[in-house]
Amino acid sequence: MSRSTFFVLAIIAAASFFMSAHGQPKDKPPAEPETPIGPKWWPSEWGADDQRGAANRQTPEKVLEAKDLITAGKVYQLGRPYESGMPIPGKRHFSLTIPGLPTGKPSGKNQIVHNDELISGEIGQVGTQFDGLGHVGVHMGGDDVFYNGFKLSEFGTSYGLEKLGVERAGPFFTRGVLLDVAAVKEERSLPAGYVITVEDLEKALAAAKATIKPGDVVLINTGHGFWWMTDNKKFADGEPGIGLAAAKWLTEKKVSMIGADNWALEVVPAEDPDRPFACHQWLLVRNGIYILENLDLSELVKDKVHQFAFVFSPLKLKGATGSPGNPIAVR
Repeated sequence: MSRSTFFVLAIIAAASFFMSAHGQPKDKPPAEPETPIGPKWWPSEWGADDQRGAANRQTPEKVLEAKDLITAGKVYQLGRPYESGMPIPGKRHFSLTIPGLPTGKPSGKNQIVHNDELISGEIGQVGTQFDGLGHVGVHMGGDDVFYNGFKLSEFGTSYGLEKLGVERAGPFFTRGVLLDVAAVKEERSLPAGYVITVEDLEKALAAAKATIKPGDVVLINTGHGFWWMTDNKKFADGEPGIGLAAAKWLTEKKVSMIGADNWALEVVPAEDPDRPFACHQWLLVRNGIYILENLDLSELVKDKVHQFAFVFSPLKLKGATGSPGNPIAVR
């Protein structure tokens, strides 16, 4: 082999190596590693530092839109009384005591007295409850990961969450839509374990003669609230609720919050017994959409009110996972 031929072959070999390393088309890069609930979900659409999630859809325009739905001036209280004996899941508890009767003994020439109360319990997660973004996460990679990829090891303390506390959510004054699924199924109360489907929601929306717009709050009547303080065992043993397909459908509508008259919003027992409370993870963790549970929708249902101004301000419990409260609808 001549020296010139050797150099030509060497150049061709080097070029071939370079092209294989840098220039030739490669296979697509590997997909994002799967988490226990699907592909990586962060950063959120509101940025890597966001802690408000879908509450960012609460805008002045939504307030003005909601204001236009108030035509009769009637107010509906959607919260349940917080009382001894109400249904409480698991080992959560609630108690209210008045320490002394009266708590404050007579004083001054006017002999003033006063009463105080002492409340004990997981106050953000009993009764009518608002689930904040620090309530549910996913265990993965040796840590617990929440909305926007925040790791509990980096923001959780025994005295409250340093990120995703309920105080971050802010107030809701927006358009509300009631989907009466029990009515379209012609049931007083849907049976426990009934999975509310996309078709059910579409039928209820058509019956309401309404639309769902970004930033709305959607409330779902399953009829299960009928059993609250009437048959607490029946209320607690299981419930009808949305399935994952319905949760995804509502997410596509870009709502701010979803609520219902049951205790977990989603169907119990779960659609997939190996994936309990998958809708909570889909809504809170992946999409920052808030959840309201144990609502009293009976008066709205009775009056067939499907569109209204919805008002709710979670208590500013710094670092809390949720909030009690009394949401209202105004028409």
